[in-house]
Amino acid sequence: MRRWIVLLLSIFLMSCSSAQKKEITLATTTSLQDSGLLEYLIPEFEKDTGIKVKVIARGTGEALEIAKRGDADILFVHSKEKEEEFIKEGYGLKRDEIMYNDFVIVGPKGDPAKVKENASNNPLKAFELIYKSNSVFVSRGDESGTHQREKKLWREININPKWKSYIVSGLGMGQVLNIADEKGGYTLSDRATYITMKKNLSLQIVCEGHPLLKNQYSIVLLNPNKISHKKSLQRNLKYGFYQIRLKSL
Repeated sequence: MRRWIVLLLSIFLMSCSSAQKKEITLATTTSLQDSGLLEYLIPEFEKDTGIKVKVIARGTGEALEIAKRGDADILFVHSKEKEEEFIKEGYGLKRDEIMYNDFVIVGPKGDPAKVKENASNNPLKAFELIYKSNSVFVSRGDESGTHQREKKLWREININPKWKSYIVSGLGMGQVLNIADEKGGYTLSDRATYITMKKNLSLQIVCEGHPLLKNQYSIVLLNPNKISHKKSLQRNLKYGFYQIRLKSL
């Protein structure tokens, strides 16, 4: 059944008051791109506001570095600790939590670590089972929000994930899911990207529904006095605020 969900997405824009062309650069995560959200959201935003959006989709860590260099106008990311550190260092003015989904642990149908049977809603035990069974685990390894959460889970159980079958990919979420599928391994994924791709994957969700798997997304407003923008934005910046309606299934 189709249903309508109204999502109020707060986006702070920085635009030069003298500029004729309205355009912003959004530094965001690969999960938002791979999930298909931006593909729907951006045309609606551009239609509603007349402002063009250029997207740079990377892991959250790299997106933050892009913003520090002045190569973005706004951030749409999902790593609270990194975002708060970014603001504390003076690069950001504020962060607004605007939406969330959740992480899931996915794995092969055979589930060699028996995660679904023994730890279907316990990510800490799930990671321990994967480690002890020497199963293939594919990590983002890119300092993204997903990678930060993965590292937090390993720290919680005092395991250094460096066994032979642990693969550090340095890639985005969609690519990591494909690698895990090809190698019959496990990975941590945001649910939205997995749902978008699952028809082409043999992976199944083996662990979900725990508070440690909540995945919060935020908009971060940059500090123009700290970041020297390299493109059309100058010192006479003006902030705008917009609300977007998102149609969802």
